[in-house]
Amino acid sequence: MVQPGDTIRNPVTGERIVFLATSRQTRGEAVVIETQVEPEGCVAAAHVHPSQEERFSVLAGRVGFKVGRERIVAVAGDTVIVPPGAPHRFWNAGDGVARFVCEIRPALQFESLLETMFALAEAGLTNRKGMPGLLRLAVIAEAHFDTVRLPFPPAFLQRMGLAVAAPLGRALGMSRRLDGGSQRAKAPALPATERG
Repeated sequence: MVQPGDTIRNPVTGERIVFLATSRQTRGEAVVIETQVEPEGCVAAAHVHPSQEERFSVLAGRVGFKVGRERIVAVAGDTVIVPPGAPHRFWNAGDGVARFVCEIRPALQFESLLETMFALAEAGLTNRKGMPGLLRLAVIAEAHFDTVRLPFPPAFLQRMGLAVAAPLGRALGMSRRLDGGSQRAKAPALPATERG
């Protein structure tokens, strides 16, 4: 279980996350994270949170977003809000490290999803975009279907695919969760000049 100040890193996507407020602290109302994205880094794939809002407040650098069909480049001081159900993705749109605070409401299983995906990348169990193989992804997606989905195909088709692929993945020993505890650490305090 993550604690405030814990940090996780995804060496494939170039993301580093520090948990500022956890679902346990907020009684499930929110998860608040500070994310650093290396140059050319990005979230692993476009995705949808069916019932969660994400609020991205940029602290430094340039962050590109695609929300629905709209493309946005946000800079320090800008806030981008992604409503529930909107397909979206983000990437570092600049030459230096980009930083933002992201608030996700309600929390649901967002922390578990991040820990699992980042731990898979650390363990070398993802492709070059940061996505696990199809059967492992099916097991994870089935467990987190209320938290995150692909933008397409429609949800009912995704459920049908998961009904076949997830049991097969589990039968092959794949778990819905990969413990991020081995890679989790307390984040060092950022110097004042880096905090913006």
